Amino acid sequence: MLTRLIVCLDVRQGRVVKGVRFTGLRDVGDPVELARRYELEGADEIVFLDISASAEGRTTLLETVRRAADVLFIPLTVGGGVGTVEDVARLLRAGADKVSVNTAAVARPALLSECAERFGSQCVVASIDAKEDGGTWRVWTHGGAVPTDIDAIEWARECVSRGAGEILLTSIDRDGARTGFDLALTRAVSDAVPVPVIASGGAGTAKHVRDAVIEGGADAVLVAGILHDGLTTVRALKLELERARIPVRAIA
Repeated sequence: MLTRLIVCLDVRQGRVVKGVRFTGLRDVGDPVELARRYELEGADEIVFLDISASAEGRTTLLETVRRAADVLFIPLTVGGGVGTVEDVARLLRAGADKVSVNTAAVARPALLSECAERFGSQCVVASIDAKEDGGTWRVWTHGGAVPTDIDAIEWARECVSRGAGEILLTSIDRDGARTGFDLALTRAVSDAVPVPVIASGGAGTAKHVRDAVIEGGADAVLVAGILHDGLTTVRALKLELERARIPVRAIA
């Protein structure tokens, strides 16, 4: 299986923003322009996350998805504020290939089953935001603002049993810190489920990306800030994976 390098664009009111541990947001550009640029650099997929998820933001995001779908030839995953089957339908109609669900699935796990039955598991991504808590990891919701008592590993298993075809796993502790992925968390989830796991939160160097695959067992790696700030490129990251004898898709 080829390892995917996925670029994440956090979208707020039609603009891409980036912060640290979900706070301190700053504007980094137009989502469609950035998505197209990263595709040309060799990104395998793009993720749009609507972090405002208000009614106004949802309308803005739908238009952004439509514009992106018109110019992208790689898969586009969209998430943030997805609460119903109809929300998923609207995003897919707008041009998304997959939709990620987080808070609403925790509140009502049957949502995952309903989406998988209607659209197919390949469209359903369970997004899990996890934070370490005394040697285990707990699920947090509402953009990493609200803690739960749910064990992240067990929740990943349930998500898959309910039809999720992929897990987008974000370490809140590492998000934006650029200190490396939470390899223990990534490995625990990767070992627990039979579907692809995307490692998210903590990419600072090409070595971090490589380690997420080799040590964390991730099937794909999500990066954001280090690309937005020009610290590295998609090409450089894929070359590092290739040097480590990790199969990747064609390098631009």
